[in-house]
Amino acid sequence: MDTRCLKVGELARLSGVSVRTLHYYDEIGVLRPSQQTVSGHRLYSRVDVARLQQICSLRRLGLPLKGIAKLLARPDHSPLEVLRAHADQLRARVEAETRLCERLEAVAARLERADSVSLSDLLETIQEINKMDKFEKYYTPEQLETLARRGEALGEDGMQKAQQDWTDLIAAVQQAVQDGVDPKSEQGRSLAARWDALIEAFTGGDPGIRQSLARMYQAEPNIAADHGYRPDLALSGFIDAARNSG
Repeated sequence: MDTRCLKVGELARLSGVSVRTLHYYDEIGVLRPSQQTVSGHRLYSRVDVARLQQICSLRRLGLPLKGIAKLLARPDHSPLEVLRAHADQLRARVEAETRLCERLEAVAARLERADSVSLSDLLETIQEINKMDKFEKYYTPEQLETLARRGEALGEDGMQKAQQDWTDLIAAVQQAVQDGVDPKSEQGRSLAARWDALIEAFTGGDPGIRQSLARMYQAEPNIAADHGYRPDLALSGFIDAARNSG
């Protein structure tokens, strides 16, 4: 068993975690060195380093620092489960990147076979690459894997029907807003219920995917438009009011 203790600078150099970050972890209490020198310098034991590894894994899994502190303080916390969860995340990312590589190779093969490539083909290829990059920006690898499996289960027809359901519902809500329908009415509540049902179908009830979807739509209105939805305060206000009415 390695019983050495590391000073903060040495730990930063060996782990790749900056001194500033280690100081911040100490300040907020998520990782406080268990020992110190006579002169007051921080000393990190093997147990402290193991805790740092847990923090790094949990951060990669998307947990905020406050949530990490609470999780590590739980008596039933399992370091083994964290390691396995992080490994699963990396495995999902490798699979997602493999699929992206296969898509790019397929595009390259189509371009290679063509005598000439139209401007629209090139633009669509660029758009698709950027769209995939944006999805990976807002969704975790696990969420992308979940969405991919759901898409495969639905099939092309099911995906098109879901898209059409959204288009029809958005049009119905917009019409209700224009007609001055009371969100608290039976019609308003019915539209809100349909809205939530479609979100539930897409997210599978996963609150993380729902939050990622909301962040992406808010930051990327063009993607929202591609899905048939343009962020509209009147529309979202109607649905919120109808939903909150019971």
